[in-house]
Amino acid sequence: MAKILIPTPLRQYAGGNDAVEVEAATVGEALDKLTAQHGDLRRHLFNDEGKLRSFVNVYVDDEDIRYLDKDQTKVEAGGTISIVPSIAGGSTAVAEPQAAVALTNEEIERYSRHLILPEVGMEGQLKLKQAKVLMIGTGGLGAPLGLYLAAAGVGKIGIVDFDVVDASNLQRQVIHGTKDINRPKIDSAADSMNDINPNVEIVKYETALTSENALDIIKDYDVVVDGTDNFPTRYLVNDACVLLNKPNAYGSIFRFEGQATVFHHDGGPCYRCLYPEPPPPGLVPSCAEGGVLGILPGLVGMIQATETVKLILGKGETLSGRLVLYDALNMRFRELKLRRNPECPVCGDNPTVTELIDYQQFCGIPQQQEAEAADDEDAVPEISPVELKAKLDAGENIFVLDVREPHEFDICRLDGTTLIPLGQLPNRVSELNAADEIVVHCKSGMRSAKAVEFLQSEGFSKVKNLAGGILAWSDQVDSTVPKY
Repeated sequence: MAKILIPTPLRQYAGGNDAVEVEAATVGEALDKLTAQHGDLRRHLFNDEGKLRSFVNVYVDDEDIRYLDKDQTKVEAGGTISIVPSIAGGSTAVAEPQAAVALTNEEIERYSRHLILPEVGMEGQLKLKQAKVLMIGTGGLGAPLGLYLAAAGVGKIGIVDFDVVDASNLQRQVIHGTKDINRPKIDSAADSMNDINPNVEIVKYETALTSENALDIIKDYDVVVDGTDNFPTRYLVNDACVLLNKPNAYGSIFRFEGQATVFHHDGGPCYRCLYPEPPPPGLVPSCAEGGVLGILPGLVGMIQATETVKLILGKGETLSGRLVLYDALNMRFRELKLRRNPECPVCGDNPTVTELIDYQQFCGIPQQQEAEAADDEDAVPEISPVELKAKLDAGENIFVLDVREPHEFDICRLDGTTLIPLGQLPNRVSELNAADEIVVHCKSGMRSAKAVEFLQSEGFSKVKNLAGGILAWSDQVDSTVPKY
């Protein structure tokens, strides 16, 4: 028997299992048996031509088999097959310290625990003082990054962010506090970092990173640390780092799982070597939809900070060519090998991407928006929270269907609603009556829109989506319903 490890984002399509055992001689046979058991998994793993999707990697006993024929690749009895989808963060990176740079007496006392480390010492601390690091984002990953890079004495830290602090951020973004709610994150982060270490120069870029400004912002920094939470910016950061020959300390998080590595360092692979193409919009849930353990970004962000300091010092073995997977729920670390793809369009032997592109378009977001707005007649029918409240108050017979998960239902709910999670809806559609007037809702209206489309395909003609979901209900109808 071979064991196939199912990552968190895909477990809902595998009956909630974190692993499935199958009798198979090859990887292809094992995946075929897996998707035969769990049919919903197939469209997430394979495209219409039956090929593995480019944003899904497969490992056998921690060996990357991406460029091998899965139907010919053997899997031994007792072997482990890992499915690793994208989840939706040598030489020294900094010049030798100049003789004119010195530490003050205050700095010597502040960094004394570094200075007595032979691997750091006075020379290493001076490297840190001269180093220039750019942080993309001051959210879950950026929070520990900013705090620890400032504490370590990195001389110049640039931070890119244009968001404001929200109460829901405080569960994990420890660089901000309750007093900072509604403040620009970039100001809150800079204040916290300067409070830890006033010797650090903070440069603030209160803007979205785009193809127009990325090269100008990144070019003067030694190391870039990717703490973003969306695929367009990840590909943008990767491509800019490759074009400018900058190492990229990467991390990503989802629910209880995290990934970390260093891209494009010392001849190592880049992000596109790992994930040549992004997943289609909406296929991979965000942390806002799927949740994230508040402590998780702290650990992954500290791995990124550690790798950044090692790059500056030129000490130790970096994560270049190695992907660390962290499972917080089971407290397990795994390490997978990454290989540079010689045919990579950005860092390969014959690159075809030689300038920054439109990353929203590359990730399919404009196409998705255009498709949604192309024909109003085909749009998902909606009802506003105020309209639904009026109909319910008037005594109209409306069946309200909640397609969130049970743990969300426990947080808050609308009176009289019926819960059928979106993933269970195809198997439980017989519980619904097509003659009823049905209003479907979720947290924000995205999952419920998918449910409406499915029900329409099953012949339900009197079904509408609650615009904005239960969050909009709280804003527009009943503020006692908590927002999460």
